[in-house]
Amino acid sequence: MKSPIAIALAALIAGGCTATQKSQEPQPGVALFDTFRYEGNDSIYAICPLADSASYHNPILPGWYSDPSVCTNGEGDYFLVTSTFCYYPGVPIFHSTDMVNWRQIGHVLNRESQLDNFPGQHISGGIFAPAISYNPANKTYYMITTNVGAGNFFVKTTDPFGGQWSDPVYLPEVQGIDPAFFFDEDGKAYIVNNDDAPDGKPEYSGHRTVRVVEFDTATDKCVGERRIVVNKGWRPQDKPIWCEGPHIYRINGEYYLMTAEGGTGDWHSEVIYRGKSPFGPFTPYEKNPILTQRNLDRNRPNPVTCAGHADLIQTTEGDWMAVFLACRPNGQGFENLGRETFLLPVEWTEDGWPVINPDMQPVAMNPRREGAVRGDDATFGNFAVTDYFDSTALDQRWMTLRSAADSLYSLSSTPGYLALKCTDETACGKGTPAFVARRLQHHNFNCSTEMTFLPDSTSQAGLLIFKDEKHQYFFGRALDAEGHDILFVDKVSPDGVSTIATAEIPSGNNAVALKISSDGLTYDFTASTDGGNNEIKVAAGIDARHTSTAEAGGFTGTTVGPYAIRAER
Repeated sequence: MKSPIAIALAALIAGGCTATQKSQEPQPGVALFDTFRYEGNDSIYAICPLADSASYHNPILPGWYSDPSVCTNGEGDYFLVTSTFCYYPGVPIFHSTDMVNWRQIGHVLNRESQLDNFPGQHISGGIFAPAISYNPANKTYYMITTNVGAGNFFVKTTDPFGGQWSDPVYLPEVQGIDPAFFFDEDGKAYIVNNDDAPDGKPEYSGHRTVRVVEFDTATDKCVGERRIVVNKGWRPQDKPIWCEGPHIYRINGEYYLMTAEGGTGDWHSEVIYRGKSPFGPFTPYEKNPILTQRNLDRNRPNPVTCAGHADLIQTTEGDWMAVFLACRPNGQGFENLGRETFLLPVEWTEDGWPVINPDMQPVAMNPRREGAVRGDDATFGNFAVTDYFDSTALDQRWMTLRSAADSLYSLSSTPGYLALKCTDETACGKGTPAFVARRLQHHNFNCSTEMTFLPDSTSQAGLLIFKDEKHQYFFGRALDAEGHDILFVDKVSPDGVSTIATAEIPSGNNAVALKISSDGLTYDFTASTDGGNNEIKVAAGIDARHTSTAEAGGFTGTTVGPYAIRAER
């Protein structure tokens, strides 16, 4: 740790907020961030402790890791990917050897040649529902997904650990969203996905179909007719909506088709069908859904909601497991965590149907995985993460909006600091601002940093809590209209930008420690410039619902991180 901030961080961890003078002199229009710390402390993990070393907490990837998909190479390696929408880089990829301990090994889409049309898209556009598959016939991994601004495409690699994934191969004949590959035992390949109603004439809102087409791995092209295998959903007479996120599996000589239904909100569910070929005909399980939480009391303690969008995997031991998304609202029915990744064992009925939560019981929060041993660096539960910005590249937990933003930040111009340039592009627009973001992963959290920055009349910098273009809180430093050096909290809403609170900074302080804390219901914004002896409470009890999905809508969770703009107050 760099010595100038040692005292500051010690106080931050203890609950205070400090800043010390920096040896690094600030540059005009540049904010320097030293040592960002995120710490989560949700009470649920104390209320429901793990029973033994083979137990794990759900969600296995807390915070906004939505639309999980999983595959295995059959040799003990498991790979998992999730959606990123308009964040860059795209599609984080995780590796595990036991389905419990996961380690991020990179991003599938990490070059702008793979993501070149995000500018102009709303944050919930971009990359939808990636699906990862392994083809043993050519020992190749495929990730197929929807780019809302361009269509369906796939990338591939033979080395998910260190190799580069290919540039996108677009599939103009595969319309709709949520494609997934299925590689059959005979070497044939298929793509299944969600598409419009027959002839583009829906009978009701949400009327969709599931379609299948054969795919030639030698030419990377679809062949033959795309056929409708599901129209509407498993009970067409009930007018089901959004039969999406489909996957096909071959199990014991039969073909299983699994889809989500009900949209991605509280009515979300997972249903299963069975047939004799990848093209069906498919017969639905009479006791569908095989996963949902929609039947449960909304007022139950520590609820899990919105469960669905699942993927099945057979382990090397021969058992089956499912990854899926779900949400954890707080006691007031909202959250800033987005849709998270959960893991449960799959049970099989006597007549051969897989069930993820039998009898639609509450999702188990502390399951066991026999034979797995929870490691010290688990991705779940309460944890703290500190980034000293002492590498030549950003830690892979950080993201930017819509592009790499390489020209807007630097880790080398001021070693040991993240340097952000104040720019005209703001997070309210649909371009790439100087904003480096990470996911919120706990209801109860605090995050802190020390910022060295001397604002002028047209520059502002600090920490941004971001849900989308119209739902944000900016905790920053600037000069007000009278030239006073101030801290402020701005609220970005559909009505524009409004200032919630301000506090003047004592003169002669280049550095200021900023801290954001939350109990899941509200945010507190505090700062210090003098080693913690004079904590500045800029704003407290600020409504956290404003940046939640319940308030803002959309598909992403809430993120937070350093932010710098060129703007007058």
